[in-house]
Order: sequence, then C-alpha cells, then structure tokens
Amino acid sequence: MYLPKVFRFRSSQLSANQYFIVCLIGGFLLSFYWPTSSYRDENCEQKLRELASINGNSQSHLLNEDFEPQLNLAQKPMSAKKSVKSIVRPRYFSSELNVKQDRLFVGVLTVQENIESLATAFNKTTAHLVNKIKFFIHADNIKTNFKLKNIVGFTDTRENYRAFHVLKYIGDNYLEDYDFFYIIEDGAYLNARSLMEKLNHISMSFDVYLGTKIEDREEGFCDLKAGILLSSSVVKKIKLKLDACVRTADGTHHSVNVGRCVQLATDIKECQEFFQAISLPTYVLSNQKIYRDLHFLKEDTNFNQASIIYPLTSADDLYILHAYFSKLHLDAVKNKISKLEEEAAHIGNGTISNNILEINWPLGVNQAMKPQHRHDIILWTNLNLTHSFMNSDGSNVKALSKIDRMDIQKILDGILAEVRKKYPELNFIEMQTAYKRFDPVRGMEYKIHLVFHDADRNEVLKSYEVVKPISLIQIIPSPYVTESTRISMIVPSFTHRIEETISFIERYEEICMQTKDSTTLMLVLLYNSNDSNKGESDVFYRLKNVAITTSKRIKNDDSRIAWVSIRLPQEFDYSYEDSDELLSSLYANQEILSLAVTDLALRKIGLESLVLAFSNVVNFKNDFLNRVRMNTIQGFQIFSPIGFMQYPCKQTQMCNHCENCDVSQSTGYFDNNNHDIISFYSRDYVDARKKLEQYVPIVRKDADIINLQTRQYKDVTRVIDIFVRAKTQVHILRAVEPTLRFGINLNNFLEKFQGKVLPKCQYLNTTLEHKCINLISRKQLGEAIVAYKSSINES
Repeated sequence: MYLPKVFRFRSSQLSANQYFIVCLIGGFLLSFYWPTSSYRDENCEQKLRELASINGNSQSHLLNEDFEPQLNLAQKPMSAKKSVKSIVRPRYFSSELNVKQDRLFVGVLTVQENIESLATAFNKTTAHLVNKIKFFIHADNIKTNFKLKNIVGFTDTRENYRAFHVLKYIGDNYLEDYDFFYIIEDGAYLNARSLMEKLNHISMSFDVYLGTKIEDREEGFCDLKAGILLSSSVVKKIKLKLDACVRTADGTHHSVNVGRCVQLATDIKECQEFFQAISLPTYVLSNQKIYRDLHFLKEDTNFNQASIIYPLTSADDLYILHAYFSKLHLDAVKNKISKLEEEAAHIGNGTISNNILEINWPLGVNQAMKPQHRHDIILWTNLNLTHSFMNSDGSNVKALSKIDRMDIQKILDGILAEVRKKYPELNFIEMQTAYKRFDPVRGMEYKIHLVFHDADRNEVLKSYEVVKPISLIQIIPSPYVTESTRISMIVPSFTHRIEETISFIERYEEICMQTKDSTTLMLVLLYNSNDSNKGESDVFYRLKNVAITTSKRIKNDDSRIAWVSIRLPQEFDYSYEDSDELLSSLYANQEILSLAVTDLALRKIGLESLVLAFSNVVNFKNDFLNRVRMNTIQGFQIFSPIGFMQYPCKQTQMCNHCENCDVSQSTGYFDNNNHDIISFYSRDYVDARKKLEQYVPIVRKDADIINLQTRQYKDVTRVIDIFVRAKTQVHILRAVEPTLRFGINLNNFLEKFQGKVLPKCQYLNTTLEHKCINLISRKQLGEAIVAYKSSINES
C-alpha cells in the first residue's frame, strides 16, 4: 500500500504526539465513511417486526423512532444521600390546631380590705362557672389566714404598675392554657354564664380587645371597671412590648395603661365594643340599690341582658344579683327544654315511626338495656309503701329502708299531684301494686297501679310509669395510691377455731411470707372468762407455737406474725353451738365483738396503717391484697369486699366440687350478708369511732367490752356500721371479690354430719337481716324435690 510522504516513518521513531495525530485523522475518516441513520437494513427491520408480533407489540410505528435507552434499576436499588426525616403528627387534633381545653381566665383586681367581702362574694358567684380565677393584690404586710386561697400578691406596691404586673403574671403562667383573659375590678357583678356563652361565638384566631369605652376619655380605651376581654394573641404581643408599656404608664389609671399597651403592641387603636357581632353589654348603677330597687330594675330589658353590672359596694349585692340571674337562666333552660320536647313530639307529623326517629320516653333518656341472654334479665321487685317482696333468693319479705320508704312516698306524692291537675274529679283510694327495678343504662324505673273513685263512686284503675334517669355522671377525683402499702391483717380466733387459724397461717406463709409481700398478720386470741392462758395449759398454746415456729423459719421483715390476747367478760363468753356453722359471720350471734377486736387491735398497730379486718375461714390470693391497697384510700374510701360462698358440693352431691374454678351459679353465691372482711385506715376508723363514742362506747381495755351491752345504737354491731352511722366524708366501696372464697369451715363441719340430721340455723338478732348460709341453690333444691317425688311415684 502506498502512503504519502508525510506518513512514511519507522515505528521506532514515532512519538506520543504523532500517535495522537494518527488516531485523530483516522477517526475523522471513519466518521466520514460510516452509514447515516437513513440507511436501513431490510432484513433487520423484518426481523424486528417478527419479534414485535411475537411479543404482542402492535406499536410497529415505534420501530422507526430513535431508540431511547431505559435503565433497569430493579436489582440495583439506590439509596438517598440524605435520609428523609419522618414527620411526627400529634395524637389529637386539638394539639396540632392548638385548641385549648380551657376557654376563659378571669383576673380580678382587689385590695386586702375587700378580700373577705367583695372578693369572696365575687369568687363564690363566678369561680364555678369559669375555668380559672385569680385575685391580685399588693403583698405588703399580707396576712396568710385568708379563707380565699386563689390570691396573688405583688411585692411591688406601686399602684401605677399593678395592671402591668397582672399582664406579666398572666403571660408567664397561663398564656398557653387559655384562649381569652378577662380582667376586671372587684366592684362589679359578672354574669359568667352569659360571658361564657358569648365566647363560644368568638374566634380565637383574631386579636380581641373587647369591652365598654371609658365615658370621660377621648382615647376610646376599654373601662377596667366594666371588664376588659383580651385574646391570648393580644396578651402574647403585650408580653413582648411590656417594658415599653411600663415607660408610657399614665399614673394609676389602669384602664388607660392597658389600652395604651394594647395600642403599642397591636394594630388595635381603640376599644372594640363589638367583635364578630358579639358585645359585652354593661349596666351602670347610678343611685339604685340592689336590695331596694331590684323589683324596678328587673323590668328594664338592658338590666336583664347585661353581662356586667357595676359599681357595687356590698357583698350582699353580688349574692342577690347572682340569685336573680341564676333564676333567669333556669327559666330559660326550662323553656328551652319544653320547646325541644314539643318539637320532638311533633317531629315528622306522625308520618315517621318513632323507632326510626329513635324517640324514647322520657326524651333524652336511653332505652332499657336489652339482655343478651337470660342471665342479663333485670327483674322487677314487687313492693308497697313499707315492704318489698321476693327481692332476693334468700328472703320473701323485707322491710324497706328509711331511704327507700321516703323514695316510694315521694314518687306517690308526685303522681297524685299530677293526677289532681289532670283529673280533679278523681279521689285517691289506695296503691294496688308497685314494681321497681334499676337499669344501669336507664336509671331507676317504677310501675305503679293506683285505685281511684270518680264522681259516681265508680272504681277507676290507673297505671303510671316513673323514671329517675341517670342524668349526671361525674368522675370523682381520688388520691394517689400504690401497691406497695403495708397491710396489717387482723384475724380473730375463738377457741373452737384453732385448727382453722393454723390452716390460715399456712396459707399466709405461702401467699405472703414466701413471696415477701408487705403485710403483717395480727392474730386476736379471744379467751373466755375461765380459759387458761398460762404455759402449756394455755388454750391457744399450740396456735402460738405454730406462729412462733413459722416466724423463725421464714425470717422476713416484709411479713411478720404477732398476736394480741383479749379476755372476754363472762357475759360475752362464747358458747359454741353446731348451728353457728350455718351462719355467715365467723362471730355467729356475737358480731358486736368485732368492734372490741378492732378497738383493741388498733392500739397495737398505729394510726397511719392500712388495716384489713379478715377471717380465718377464707381462701384468698395475692391479687386480692393488691385490690385492697388500691381500693382503700386514706381520708377518702374504705373497702368492703363481698366474698364468694362455695356450696358444699362434696356433701350435697348437687354440684361438681372445684376449689379453683371460676365463680358460677351452680357452685356458690356472693354472700352479701357477710361483713366480716373490711379494709380501712386506722385514722379514719378512729375519727368515726370518736363521733359515736357517746352512743357506742370505745373499748380501751378488756374490761370495757361489757359496756357494749349498754350502747344506744342497737343497730351498730359491725365495723362497717361505724362508718355508716358516723356519716363521715369517707366513701364506702362494697364490691364482689371472686378471689375471696368462703366455705372451708362448712365443708369441715358437714364431714362430721354425714348421714345425720343437720342442726337448724338460728340467728338470734332478729332486728337485722337473715344470715344463714345457703347449702344449695333454688334450682338444685327444685331438682332434688322433683327427683325425690319421682322416686316415690316409681316405688
């Protein structure tokens, strides 16, 4: 091949630059002779069409388009250089939208001389209707024994700065808690209900400086005597400009100081007497006296529509005005209710079924609970004015309590008053029948049938239904409790209960001592007057040895065993009878001894202890002790659990014996007549006991037990009766406890009477309810009778 002269060279003589030039020229030549995009290979295009038809691709026109490469990232995931931060949304809409639960804060400017008069009256007429109220005074020589507790005192006694101190206090402490802040002086009556209702129509997203303009000033500021309403946004802006506001203070004129501060911090130039069509109307008293001129003032429409009335100089004026406006509010609510009832009654003009409209009687009260099965059916109790009939499985007739008698009498009087209005010609003769039941959804319901005589002496029977709805449900705040509180268990023992007490110590060792539960077991040993308590002749010698041995074997500071001995007087000597085993209480017919046991045992325990008056014939679990700790609150609540009495299935053969099974109607029942077990704090018991000391003597030593016979309150026989009779502020919680099982002593007793006739249950104290134990259920008894009759007929 012939090369031009310039390209003649020897390979050994080529430099790096020459290589570059040769490659560059070769690239140009190749690009010049390479086919352009208009050149097509017919064979290649035909193959592509065939491939497209095989793949089902009908878009053949795309074959003529320029090829666009596509990246396959299916197996090559790419991670972002910076991780995207996840947005944490608030749990509630109110948090994200900054919606505050409380609406209004009221700040009252007052002086020390008015604390016990105007300020106290203002607090009593307003505090329960607003979210928060504070009274601001100077703190010079302030006394600390004011009955009014929500007082804020400023150490800076300069009067011209007091309004700024109030604004600073509000901004520092309550700015994020309330939507509106209302500042007023104490010489005015605030209709808080009207104010709260108006605030519901004002948006919190705007700057609000609302009130009544000062009459003798040209600036148009709001008058503090009539009250100034500030939104939280205005207070927030004032807080930033507060130093500048202080420099422009105008003497002691608080209204002007606040107004200038609002002008300086916001775009509001004067007092807003109307905002979003809402105003706070005021009524200025000139020479009128509330106690004298109220009957004239109530004819004035402006007076009745006023939210603020001023000036006032007497606390009695505030009380009178509050009573008057409360009556106006009550009348308005009653009229609104009657209108709603009338509208609801005529809704749909009778063309729509009440079931579709869900119109119930009474209006606004839920329908009765619908039972899911037969065990949920709420039974009606038949009663008259003095007694109830078949109210439980254990009794046929029971006298009504004082409260129940008053309740049924009040119901009857209300019905008769309604009858006299509607049927004046009828004369009441008697109540034929009455029924009541308590529906947990609806309330207390009554069905009463009354007999009347009309003008012709014809007998007329009318039936009425009365409902006392559950209208007001409140959550009662209770003090904080923990599950680590030590429990002092008081367990009494008679001489015939020594074996049961030893078995109880074994259960206590397993449940409490081995698990290091914080408890103390105090055995109360009840000696008869002639029982020996010396050496080995001691009737409780074996029991004491078991207690000592157990304590030494398990050396545990968390759980301990101690005892206290009580010598009963001869009049209270316990004479054991077989029939005592068939009674609910372990004290049998001497329940009054529970007071003596508690009085004397508490002297060894102390005033700050959580006490559980317990029984030695009961099975329990550790969960029960935790519920005692949670349900017993010092100064607030005592706990009286209702244990489950197990039927003696082994002896009766009427049910399947099972000690640890769940509670059921076939294996036992909750013994509501047993009040032996109750928990309380020592101080609460002592306070209640002292209130009844002159009626039920306190037992301070063994010899004082005899004084219980002379008590004036004969119905006080148990510890729970002390709390009921004393009428203290302590609540009584009475609730079923499935883990508390009775029946140990009953099973032991019935094993001795196999094939023998059982003794008759005898409860001597006939003034109280019947307390005999049920051995089987009514259903089991009925089945036994039917089976017995069938066997007789077959024979």
